[in-house]
Amino acid sequence: MSEYQHPYRDAEFVLNELVEFDQLCQNAQLDEVNSELASVILNEAGKLGSGVLAPLNTVGDTQGAKLGENGVEQTPGFAEAYQEFAEGGWQSLTPAEEFGGQNLPNVLGTAVTEVWQSANLAFALCPLLTQGAIEAIAHHASDELKQTYLPNMVSGAWTGSMNLTEPDAGSDLAAIKTRAVPNGDHYLITGQKIFITWGDHQMTDNIVHLVLARLPDAPAGVKGISLFIVPKFILDENGNPGERNDAYCVSLEHKLGIHGSPTCVMSFGDNGGAVGYLVGEAHNGLACMFTMMNDARQNVGLQGLAIAERSYQQAVQYAKDRIQGTQRDGSRYNIFKFPDVRRMLMQMKSGIEAMRALSFVASAEIDRSKNAQDPESAKRHHARVELYTPIVKGWITELAQEITYLGTQIHGGMGFIEETGSAQHYRDARILTIYEGTTGIQALDLVGRKTLSNQGTVLAELLADIQETVGELEQSGNFDAIAQSLQDALEAGKEARQWLLDNASDPAAAGSVSVHFMMLMGYLCGGWLMGRSALKAKALLDSNQGDADFLQAKLVTAQFFCEHLLPRAHSSLITIKAGSSSIMALDEEQF
Repeated sequence: MSEYQHPYRDAEFVLNELVEFDQLCQNAQLDEVNSELASVILNEAGKLGSGVLAPLNTVGDTQGAKLGENGVEQTPGFAEAYQEFAEGGWQSLTPAEEFGGQNLPNVLGTAVTEVWQSANLAFALCPLLTQGAIEAIAHHASDELKQTYLPNMVSGAWTGSMNLTEPDAGSDLAAIKTRAVPNGDHYLITGQKIFITWGDHQMTDNIVHLVLARLPDAPAGVKGISLFIVPKFILDENGNPGERNDAYCVSLEHKLGIHGSPTCVMSFGDNGGAVGYLVGEAHNGLACMFTMMNDARQNVGLQGLAIAERSYQQAVQYAKDRIQGTQRDGSRYNIFKFPDVRRMLMQMKSGIEAMRALSFVASAEIDRSKNAQDPESAKRHHARVELYTPIVKGWITELAQEITYLGTQIHGGMGFIEETGSAQHYRDARILTIYEGTTGIQALDLVGRKTLSNQGTVLAELLADIQETVGELEQSGNFDAIAQSLQDALEAGKEARQWLLDNASDPAAAGSVSVHFMMLMGYLCGGWLMGRSALKAKALLDSNQGDADFLQAKLVTAQFFCEHLLPRAHSSLITIKAGSSSIMALDEEQF
């Protein structure tokens, strides 16, 4: 089994050089927050991740959550780890000070969250879902509900869950059947939800479920959805957990991976109705839901990065330890010497660095949108957040499948043996392209809401930023090959954008090409940020700053990405230009 060490040098490089963290904090008027503080926080997070959470990763896989007489029994050791997590104030990093939060930048929270996700993905889903619930309540609930629930959620004393999906609804939220009936100062909720991550456990005194349901007078479709807080325990007059609410986990899903994370079937109202409280306006649950979903989607993209990093670390160590070559003199050598193993490791390493860069840069746009000095700037940064989100979620989680596959491949036959641990990363990663909106849903979102709806103007602004980086690479005189590769991929991106606009009248075009369009944009963004990384690394080397070995390696990984991964943009363009004709040609009976 592999140990986990936080890749602090790359995380700090992205924060300081690509995000420009100190400038971001200065613009947000966070006078006491800077890169030195961020380094201290990341160092402490790394200790908790490697020392406490990572050793429980295999335990969670082999001794997953179980459903007992009193509800879900979490993996042994998780409760103690969670208490340490909560007592350390880790849940409170980014929430507002008003509710006990530390109000640190979102991008720093993202950098810290990577640690938890790499160390123990199943465990980390619990605070991740709580964070999404905090965001939804903070943005949409009444002041009374905020004051009632947020302090304990922000402190980690209580956790949160998202209850959206139903057996007959899936991703089609317009089809949900869960009902909410007014009853005095609250509502009575009845219905069933499936695939509810961390829907029950015994680690905290209460769980705050956010539940989508319909009121009796709700119009049909998504415009008739409302959002409710449904606590596991109804609060007494002092605001403490009291009577057990009519909300129970009735079964656990048997899953391919993340066994330590209980995925619940939740039943509400089997004994008369679960007490719930309306969040925001009636029939406006969709807006509340997207606050949760957008927060979760970028974080699931981050999970793709995190599990890829964990798989990579194990593969590197295995390649160094595995002796499988014999010299003429009889001496043996490890598989690290094999060029094909080097190819796979470089593909993993460069891909991960591009994923981390995009994750952090996209997260920082949330901070810039929040702290913008004028409405026009806020609008521009918000539009960039919206554009990045499906790329972060879709491209990174898809690439994570490939990277964890390579991690197992490097192990050879031992990768197929569960005891080595590589297979767990491969299995755990598989859900990432599915939950919080499948790859197809992310791609349609990118094509429809984020590109066609504004005639591609927001995407054009991103492409202009990439063009600027190409110019900087060319002017430097040091990166001609990277500049040419990025320019070629950029031309593919421009052509794909125009093709999409020109063919918008074809009702099947968007759905047929959307995934390839999203993947093209993902590789293009990755190449762009690796190009920027090369420029920053060279500047630091020229001024004798930073870790020279790390910076030299950054130049190589940037070159590798642009030589081996960025050319995939061209094949995506070819497929996009093929359109929908062959995809839609066969009748159902011909399949």
